[in-house]
Amino acid sequence: MLFGVVMKGRPGTLNERSARRMQMQQPSEGVNVVGEYWFSTDDPSVVAIVEAEDPGTVQAIKLAWDDLFDVAVFPIVTAEEGLEQLRQMMPAQ
Repeated sequence: MLFGVVMKGRPGTLNERSARRMQMQQPSEGVNVVGEYWFSTDDPSVVAIVEAEDPGTVQAIKLAWDDLFDVAVFPIVTAEEGLEQLRQMMPAQ
């Protein structure tokens, strides 16, 4: 499954966020980071796309960063998957 992780930086934590990210290797086992993007703003600060079989492993990322960010996690699909789902929902013409 794919998940979107959107992180809003907590005020006054920029140095701590940067230092922790520089020390961090890969996230918890069972999570594959597809893409990770850091912004020069607090909202959003980070957007990541991750792949995991178990949603609990993605929640571990949320807990690991909760002191520095407001973290939201959403299940997502690729554009191709979403379009296919729409086609299946549309009545045949």
